[in-house]
Amino acid sequence: MREDLQLLEAVERYLNHEMSQEERTYFEELRASNPEIDQLVVEHQHFLNQIDKYGERKQIQASLNEVHNALLNAGEIKPAAPVVKVISLVNKYKKVLALAASIAGITALAISGLVTYLTPKSNPSEIAQLKKEINTVKISQKQAQNEINTLKHTPSNRPAIPGKFGGTGFLIDGKGFLVTSAHVVAKADSIYIVNTRGEYFKAKTLHVNDHTDIAILKIVDPRFEPIRHLPYGFKKAKADLGEQIFTLGYPRTEIVYNEGYLSAKTGYNGDTVAYQIAISANPGNSGGPIFNQHGEVIGVLSGKQVTAEGVVFSSQSKNIYMALDSLKQDSSTIIRIQSNSSVKGADRVQQIKRIEECIFNVMSY
Repeated sequence: MREDLQLLEAVERYLNHEMSQEERTYFEELRASNPEIDQLVVEHQHFLNQIDKYGERKQIQASLNEVHNALLNAGEIKPAAPVVKVISLVNKYKKVLALAASIAGITALAISGLVTYLTPKSNPSEIAQLKKEINTVKISQKQAQNEINTLKHTPSNRPAIPGKFGGTGFLIDGKGFLVTSAHVVAKADSIYIVNTRGEYFKAKTLHVNDHTDIAILKIVDPRFEPIRHLPYGFKKAKADLGEQIFTLGYPRTEIVYNEGYLSAKTGYNGDTVAYQIAISANPGNSGGPIFNQHGEVIGVLSGKQVTAEGVVFSSQSKNIYMALDSLKQDSSTIIRIQSNSSVKGADRVQQIKRIEECIFNVMSY
């Protein structure tokens, strides 16, 4: 318990910018290497925001009550008889409501503690004790929030708040190396990826090329189980005009399949690092793989032209090889990707079943 309190105090100092530059650098390195600490920072920031919002709501409610009472006293409005009919809803969501009420009470207690803390009557020893009690309340609030997440059938490692931006990524090496679009992870402080089973994993950026719109990620979560052989291969040569293609991605929370064809060997305004493809795509598809009929990756879905319906662009698969060459020069990281596809000749349904476990929803924070 003591270590938890010290960790929460460190997180609060970090969020309030009270650390020295040396402390902040060390803490950010620790946050990058430890998914649990990174998640605690995200959740604690969310908790502090909730306290601020709670205070704002109480102020607004007090103002509305004053206006309402003034109108009642002036005879401008008449009190309405309350009509409530919520028994069935309470019974249906009894557990969730109970936990939500606990969190509301805990939040109110924390605010009450903060008010007491700011009162000049308290002596230093009382203030120190109060800070410990508030930190204990925060830990209880976090535990209660985790219980609500469990009731909603959400994974235990899921971040408490949604990502700022979402996209798709896919494995290029079963040891946990992925590729996505550079714009999906641009300016991201933290990255989480989600598989088809709803499991969350912490990831970090290894390489970004804005020109080709390619980013290489690495899963840094010890819970991730490597995949020995990927079912698909990567095509280095150019694809053929009119070639049938398909993609898997996350324009919503579940994986979605789409198919189309290669409509041009170059991208927007003749961009030679991209393809133009005719396929249905939405923002969450960005970073998803483009497969040919043999299950070979020919590109990475990048974006669409807003002025023309059905005009979508993808970065060519050769850009993945270029990114890996650059990564090899900049670090000792070695990533080996395969050219042969083991789903070649299989029907589309079987191809999808074998491929989809290697496709992830990318969430940037």
